[in-house]
Amino acid sequence: MADLKEARVPDIGHDGVPVIEVLVKAGDRVEKDQSLVTLESDKATMEVPAPFAGTIKEMKLKVGDEVSEGAVIALIEADGAAAEAPAAKPAAAAPAPAPAASAPAPAEPKPAPVAAPAAQPGHAPEGDVSPQARPPMDASIVMPGDAPYASPAVRAFARELGVDIRQVKGSGRGGRIQRDDVSGYVKHALASGARPSGGASAAVGGLSLLPWPKVDFAKFGAIEEKPLSRIQKISGANLARNWAMIPHVTQHEDADITEMEAFRKQLGAENKDLKISPLVFQIKAVVAALKAFPQFNASLDDSGEKLILKKYFHIGIAVDTPDGLVVPVIRDCDKKGLLDLARDLAEISKKARDKKLGPAEMSGGCFSISSLGGIGGTYFTPIVNAPEVAILGVSKSVTKPVWNGKEFAPRLILPLSLSYDHRVIDGALAARFASFLANQLGDIRRLLL
Repeated sequence: MADLKEARVPDIGHDGVPVIEVLVKAGDRVEKDQSLVTLESDKATMEVPAPFAGTIKEMKLKVGDEVSEGAVIALIEADGAAAEAPAAKPAAAAPAPAPAASAPAPAEPKPAPVAAPAAQPGHAPEGDVSPQARPPMDASIVMPGDAPYASPAVRAFARELGVDIRQVKGSGRGGRIQRDDVSGYVKHALASGARPSGGASAAVGGLSLLPWPKVDFAKFGAIEEKPLSRIQKISGANLARNWAMIPHVTQHEDADITEMEAFRKQLGAENKDLKISPLVFQIKAVVAALKAFPQFNASLDDSGEKLILKKYFHIGIAVDTPDGLVVPVIRDCDKKGLLDLARDLAEISKKARDKKLGPAEMSGGCFSISSLGGIGGTYFTPIVNAPEVAILGVSKSVTKPVWNGKEFAPRLILPLSLSYDHRVIDGALAARFASFLANQLGDIRRLLL
């Protein structure tokens, strides 16, 4: 009887790891250490090898199954077992008479040669062939039907953006869909300017999203219709694009601005004709941080493959107007003092509220600041203003008791929220930037250097 042995999943360090490739099928011959299946968690991909040579009799796993250590992958007839199995004989065959002792035994006819079957893509060919000789994986073979070839992490990323992953063309090995393929699909879809045409299958901006719900609100109570302003329509489209296209992460930090605020009030008393807001100090601190961390003063090019590092320092300031949010830009902030920035800020804010901003005053920004300090709140997640790679959100300062080594003393604390594009900036760099920024605001002498 054939000796069937089990090939099992080794210790992979995780439970519930999905199978993303099945590399062999029943009837295939495999060599020791030849890959049987590919597993992938969110962090790593690994191929599980055959523990011995033999012939696959039955596959126990399929694409999409989730496995843990000890799960059976396949039943394999190990080498040597087939030779021990009795050969099948015809039931009606009579035993042949024994030949005479003096007669020579007839020569046994040789079987006709049989052509070896052609090797199938994605499977090891019959015979003594090393695992390295296996042809490149073909997603159409290992993935049933039209199932997209992508890892769970990429599928989750596509779901977050509302992308039908079946529409994305993979650029990885064997047509595998990468995270960049999903981002590129979204970018192309948004650039195409597609709009929904109605019906359940309508796509918004080329993404497979459900159509916006149509509700007759009047049947629930009294209503009033108010059209969106032009600014709201334009900024809304930009914000939707930026949120969908940019992988946002927000780093929070607290800045002790006790000394800064005292100096600001003193400076304001000396310049009564000029409003000196905390925002001018924040602009100076941001410029210092951009100089220390040039990757924040950058933009991805339209291909997403090059980083453009800027040598100028133009800061966008979010201004709340009756018609919506606008972001005018103050230029060459590195070349201006606190009083100059205060004048520019007052002028550009007035122009924004009076709807007199020109196109040149709304473009060319390197980094933006969105300050809610005059309104309230603690922390929030500002949306990165593309093509910039980061934005600073500022909330309302509050007096808190802070331990100074001897006692708790009242200190004025400013909450900061730094949102950044994770394609360009990693978490460690963002934490350093936020910490540097807080230190700048905490020591007014640094801003005056």
